[in-house]
Amino acid sequence: MFDKKFYNLISSTSVLNILLSAILTIILFYYNLYIGSISLLILIYILFSEYRGAKKKRSEFDRYIERLFFSVDRASGNIVALMPIPAAMINEEGNIIWYNSNFAQTFEDKKDINDAIVKYAKSKRNDKYHIKIGDKYYYILSILSPTKKRKSKDNHTYYNIFIFDETEYVEMSSKFNSSKPVLGYILVDNYEEALQSAEDLKRPVVAAEIERRLNIWAQSMNAYIKKYANDRYVFITQNSDLDNLEKNRFEILDFIRDINVGNKIPVTLSIGVGAESLEYMKLNEYASSAMDLALGRGGDQAVVKKGEKILIYGGRAQAVEKRTRVKARVVSHAIRELIDDSSNVFVMGHNFMDFDSLGAAMGMYRCAVSLGKDTKIILDKSNPAIETLLERIEKTEEYENPFIDVGDVKSLVNPKTLLIVVDAHRPSYLTYPDIVKMTERIIVIDHHRRGKEFIDKALLVYLEPYASSTCELVTEITQYIKDKVDLKPIEAEALLAGITVDTKNFTFRTGVRTFEAASYLRRKGADTTSVKMLFQNDLKSYIIKSTIVKNAEISKEGIAIAISPNEANNVIVAQAADELLNIKGVQASFVIFERKDDVAISGRSLGDINVQVILEKLGGGGHLTVAGAQLKKPLNEVVEDLKKAINDYFKEGEA
Repeated sequence: MFDKKFYNLISSTSVLNILLSAILTIILFYYNLYIGSISLLILIYILFSEYRGAKKKRSEFDRYIERLFFSVDRASGNIVALMPIPAAMINEEGNIIWYNSNFAQTFEDKKDINDAIVKYAKSKRNDKYHIKIGDKYYYILSILSPTKKRKSKDNHTYYNIFIFDETEYVEMSSKFNSSKPVLGYILVDNYEEALQSAEDLKRPVVAAEIERRLNIWAQSMNAYIKKYANDRYVFITQNSDLDNLEKNRFEILDFIRDINVGNKIPVTLSIGVGAESLEYMKLNEYASSAMDLALGRGGDQAVVKKGEKILIYGGRAQAVEKRTRVKARVVSHAIRELIDDSSNVFVMGHNFMDFDSLGAAMGMYRCAVSLGKDTKIILDKSNPAIETLLERIEKTEEYENPFIDVGDVKSLVNPKTLLIVVDAHRPSYLTYPDIVKMTERIIVIDHHRRGKEFIDKALLVYLEPYASSTCELVTEITQYIKDKVDLKPIEAEALLAGITVDTKNFTFRTGVRTFEAASYLRRKGADTTSVKMLFQNDLKSYIIKSTIVKNAEISKEGIAIAISPNEANNVIVAQAADELLNIKGVQASFVIFERKDDVAISGRSLGDINVQVILEKLGGGGHLTVAGAQLKKPLNEVVEDLKKAINDYFKEGEA
């Protein structure tokens, strides 16, 4: 077989002649060995001569091509040298091998450009590499130039780089982004309450002062503001002004809260802002969604929605109680219509049910059953927090088992199924999150401040952060949903237990409506002594709780942080967090509990420190005085994250 290299060097005609000569030589060998040998020698000579001639021609051709490329390379080099843009050649380390005259004129101080090129060489060499030198902006484009030295195995890689000035583009882009429109809505949370708290002659002064301060604020940032209702405003500004608002953390919230012209109740605002869109319809959608979130979190805060990104400012004050029950009555009638139009009803609370979640679920269970609907409470498994109450339910005569396991739910869901979610609004926190995807008919009843995660597909949302508990809201619903709801004593006690726990025996977050709800439950057969017995601990639990309190560390800001031993449970941890508030000087407490699958944090506050804002930084939520979080991290990392969140909270408060 011919050598491939040799075959490539000779022409196809020569190959044919050689093959014929070889065949002839073989035939001669057959007839005469002597003549065949002479013919073989002649064939070998012909092959050698052909090979030398072909190799010589190939060498001459290579030299021709090399001279041609050298001429082109010199011509292109002259072009690059005379180009009106900076150009240079660098090696893989970023060292400059050569540069043109424009490069030398543009970058008189070579240090900055040298440093930028070295960083570029060490980077992944993106298609465009942006740099800033002085007050100018540039980007680098490169062309790979691999070369190989003759008679050497060393490969050298060089890059021809071209540097383009993009200063004008960057400045125009910055100006364009700064001038993007921003739409915002403002609602005076407690307009009527603030006016009613002032004397008759002072009420116009309060209203005028609110409007005056808002106009001053709008003028300071060159914004257009328009009042379209007594307590509602709309404003339009641009991105650059929004950046300033975010830097000072919407100080207008404090500016309005400081109004004191005869009003006994501080005035608070809710602000919803939509940004990062050139479509006004989309901005309106963002601003409206941001306003809903601000109101759902209790007001006195600003929420900025930039596409999918949500930023929250303020929200450190307690939500103001709404004394009128008009909304409760309207919501109750709407819930009744949805129940009447359903084939069956499921009631569900959050995972690791507590008294507020279970009590509210039982209250809504009774409402749906009273309206003649097949109703079940989704309960995956019990936990120590509600075990005593569940035992009482099982022992109660005339009370059918209202609970259903998660595994049995899917087969009973149909297009007319109604899901009532109580004491939660975040899908990931629910006992059975998958049911949210199965049904389109959902009601949400909750008292927690609204978080970024939400059941958006809910048909009806009754979320009131001012309420002491979800049980308080459900108690009011039972009074209006039907002329007479036959609330059982065990259900009344479950509802009262939820209110008692969340108000810490009616000492925190209680309003007039809280006591009215408790009074109604008392009339329905709730026994306060029986409720108190639900919270009793055994000696072992009491000792564990005392150990947690003993090991707590208290900071100079009055923050107590304690790590719970492994033998504790959610109930003991929550009680320990409450107990820490009884220590003089403690304003807020956090108890960290390492569970099987995650690490839980229980936060409590006397009111001056917002534990909900702190734990929200860790993915949790709750209220100003009661909040929690669950993290899938090692215990030591959770402790560090909590301390950082606390430090950030105080830094933001000082900003």
